[in-house]
Amino acid sequence: MTQAAASADTLVRRTLLPGGLRVITESLPTVRSASFGIWAGVGSRDEDLPHAGATHYLEHLLFKGTRRRSALDISASIDAVGGELNAFTAKEYTCYYARVLDDDLPLAIDVLCDMVTSSTLDRSEIEAERAVILEEIAMTEDDSSDAAHEAFSWQLFGDTPLGRPILGTVDSIEAISREQIVEHYAARYTPSNLVVAAAGRLDHDEVVDITRRAFGAALETAAVPAPPRLPGPADPGVGTGTGVKLISRPIEQANLVLGCAGMSRTDERRFALGVLNAALGGGMSSRLFQEIREKRGLAYSVYSFSSQHADIGMWGIYAGCLPAKADEVLAICTEETARVCDAGLTEEELDRGKGQLRGSIVLGLEDPASRMTRLGKSELVYPNLEPVDEILAHIEAVTLDDVRDVAKAILTRPKALAVVGPYDDTDSFAHAIGG
Repeated sequence: MTQAAASADTLVRRTLLPGGLRVITESLPTVRSASFGIWAGVGSRDEDLPHAGATHYLEHLLFKGTRRRSALDISASIDAVGGELNAFTAKEYTCYYARVLDDDLPLAIDVLCDMVTSSTLDRSEIEAERAVILEEIAMTEDDSSDAAHEAFSWQLFGDTPLGRPILGTVDSIEAISREQIVEHYAARYTPSNLVVAAAGRLDHDEVVDITRRAFGAALETAAVPAPPRLPGPADPGVGTGTGVKLISRPIEQANLVLGCAGMSRTDERRFALGVLNAALGGGMSSRLFQEIREKRGLAYSVYSFSSQHADIGMWGIYAGCLPAKADEVLAICTEETARVCDAGLTEEELDRGKGQLRGSIVLGLEDPASRMTRLGKSELVYPNLEPVDEILAHIEAVTLDDVRDVAKAILTRPKALAVVGPYDDTDSFAHAIGG
């Protein structure tokens, strides 16, 4: 079954194959490249404790060989045509992707489909990659800003799949067995839980035919696609964490993340929150940047951020500053947050926030890779693929009252604070979260 939705200069088509595999493409006839991705509807939040870190572990292992190709064969085949082959793991999905010249798209499809459907998960490769992932965890922990964000997630979401690191922990990676990884792979990497997405100079029917052949016997079992990961009851206690999480390190900079629970990705208020976030801490003209960096020179990096999941999200502010300036920086963050809750934005800030948000969306869709990402992610986690013009219209419709209302609803929630820096106790930070 194939569906199509045409616009002025693009064509999006979707085909449902046997086994529940979805293939969705967007034709961009004016480019000379194509991006191809296989999206799995599994992320780190789908792991129980015995499988903690398994999703990211698999992201590594699927590059390590299939029944048809060695690890070198996989990488060399894409290198030989000047392409890019990579993957990433998120809280709610995993993506394997390639970027190639349009003529080399059949090769990219065959290689990626082979990786995803036919990984051998060789025991020796699992042991070798275990050491690599432990190095990756160490690298993340050595980056103090990354460590602060991880600590904030843990403080906010607690010891739940959303609160735990995507990479897993040293203990979980050292403990996980090949049998557990194989079990996770077999349960999650089924055609009904996968989405094939491609964008660029391509022919939809050709992509479908090559994908069908590459998946082969994997499509023989009848199944329907897994439903999108839509909002439902949040896990008990998720997003209710408050207090201060301190990671004491003898470093020259304090890394601060202050924030609270946010909203789900389908919440109708997300456009107002996006405009608010842009005006408050989304650019060089934002309030936080102007007050903390430009006027006072207290920090080099300061910004606000928002992320959404199926049932909940997070909102926060990050700042990196001299340890002696942390109190002042946190006080300004608290003051500016309270001010926007009480008085909202000015008309000028509203217009600037809308413009920044519109520009980031449109400019972020100017290449096949971003178009492919939009297709795959939308198919997995949204009810439908919302046209860009409709998204822009939602942004334009945001009013000052909408921004004030969403600020009062979200930014007034109980706060959590993560601190990485040369401190001995959390008492001096209690005031930043109302303690």
